[in-house]
Amino acid sequence: MDRVEINTRLVALVVAVATIGGFMFGYDSGVINGTQNGLEAAFDLGSLGIGINVGAILVGSSFGAFIAGRLSDRIGRRGTMMLAAGLFLVSALLAGAAGSSAIFIIARIIGGLGVGAASVTSPVYISEMTPAEVRGRLSSVQQVMIITGLTGAFLANFVLARWAGGSTATLWLDFPAWRWMFWLQAIPALIYFLALLGIPESPRYLVAQGRIEEAREVLTRLFGAATAQRKVAEIEASLAADHHQPKLSDLVDKATGKIRPILWVGIGIAVFQQLVGINVVFYYGATLWQAVGFTEDSALQINIISGALSIGACLIAIAFIDRLGRKPLLLIGSAGMTVTLGVVAWAFSTAVTAADGTVSLPGHAGLIALISANAYVVFFNVSWGPVMWVMLGEMFPNQIRGSALAVAGFAQWIANAVISVSFPTLAKTPGLSVTYVLYALAALVSFFFVRATVIETRGRELEDM
Repeated sequence: MDRVEINTRLVALVVAVATIGGFMFGYDSGVINGTQNGLEAAFDLGSLGIGINVGAILVGSSFGAFIAGRLSDRIGRRGTMMLAAGLFLVSALLAGAAGSSAIFIIARIIGGLGVGAASVTSPVYISEMTPAEVRGRLSSVQQVMIITGLTGAFLANFVLARWAGGSTATLWLDFPAWRWMFWLQAIPALIYFLALLGIPESPRYLVAQGRIEEAREVLTRLFGAATAQRKVAEIEASLAADHHQPKLSDLVDKATGKIRPILWVGIGIAVFQQLVGINVVFYYGATLWQAVGFTEDSALQINIISGALSIGACLIAIAFIDRLGRKPLLLIGSAGMTVTLGVVAWAFSTAVTAADGTVSLPGHAGLIALISANAYVVFFNVSWGPVMWVMLGEMFPNQIRGSALAVAGFAQWIANAVISVSFPTLAKTPGLSVTYVLYALAALVSFFFVRATVIETRGRELEDM
């Protein structure tokens, strides 16, 4: 495609607006990190209760991802993102006001529906609106915004807790700081909804719906009239021969009667991204570092450092994903995470408990754990963090993209839920060290999975998938 035909302003606009969904995904996921002391005090929760309250968002996310994948084939990519924005807003207000654990769990499930919807719809929309030669780079912005949202939540939590004198201390209007941590996210949720009103619908969706002239108009705005005419014909040719609407049964190969192999690869990529344990750092970071001797204030500051390093790593991924490719980055990430997770596991194995019950890491073990954990975060965000979303957004053919994303997204969030809900229990028995060994083993297996099954998609048009 001739670069001079690309309407860079419109492409930049649609990417900027769509990735606000990534920011909300990150913020809604990360806001729980730093509120757990407040939840425990307000609702009298034990370790299992904390795990359920933290993991509630993941139940909603798994169903949100599945429903959104199919819904985006019915009401469009933009319409699905607008629904997600509304869910974020309701969740923020209700979670902050919750008077019981049950109400809080409902609020977080509602937010999870929004997170799941945004997680699968934003990457698809960006992939379908951007030129192939820079698609990886622009789709990777989604992960930057996810981490920016996480870091924004960490920073907001830190500021509010510091201002109030602790997450459980009273802040404005006689409400504790942890409630304001949730209410604050209503602001970006509203901005997201309003911004979505100013961007067009995906031309791939419009063609699939038979709205050819609307699709041609969007493509003309993006790439010029000549390219638009060609692209409409290519998109039509890539859809089912009988021109039926995309449906879940398209995931079964009619010739063999079996699920298409590409779907299993997508599910594998989605699941392994969670089995390496990254969201333990993002959801439980404050609790994790306090468990090995850091203060609440120091633990919240470590979260901010991890978030900043993550953003930097994502920027490296953006620089190389369309040059080096998707598969090499995944392999580099798997190898790096295997090593760094192993070092973290060793460091936690040295923990000692004092007579008063406090836990600490002796000698330089604390510093080694901190450096290794952040190196692990960097390896994840230079590889599996952005690349998984890029590949799920582009690796499936047009006819099955929405349905395949529904299934892969559902699997990704179920794996997320299993890891996140199980962590508080695993951290106590068999302990942090063994838990991190399990994550390291998952990273090792992911290396061989990628090497054996993943096919490079760099520079290929969506219609060629």
